[in-house]
Amino acid sequence: MTDSDQATPRRDAPAGGADPRRQDGCVFCGIVAGEVPAELVASTDAVVAFRDLAPQAPLHVLVVPRDHHPDVVALAAEAPGVLADLVATGARVAADGGAAAGEHRLVFNTGASAGQTVHHAHGHVLAAPGGELAGSL
Repeated sequence: MTDSDQATPRRDAPAGGADPRRQDGCVFCGIVAGEVPAELVASTDAVVAFRDLAPQAPLHVLVVPRDHHPDVVALAAEAPGVLADLVATGARVAADGGAAAGEHRLVFNTGASAGQTVHHAHGHVLAAPGGELAGSL
């Protein structure tokens, strides 16, 4: 895990031509590449975690795979190890963020009708350091 205010650019991207692990116009691909600013809170070789711009809880962090997958179902089918890393990173972010005993919610929206607005797989880590989350999400 590293702390920084910028996402770490992708390693070993192909020289010349389009990167097949990235989708043009995807804001999360831009954050992963370091082209779109974000407040990075953690990263691994497979995922990047950054603060949500419109937080819905005292601690609200998004954890995204470095490679583009349209949703969590595709991620699970195509890269289950990356999904496991995403979940583990979410738990570390919650614990490092002061969540009591690391307790947190990890929410995935899959598809537009379920509220997914950025079609790059991502988990919302939601926690209330020093307290509990009120209501339901």
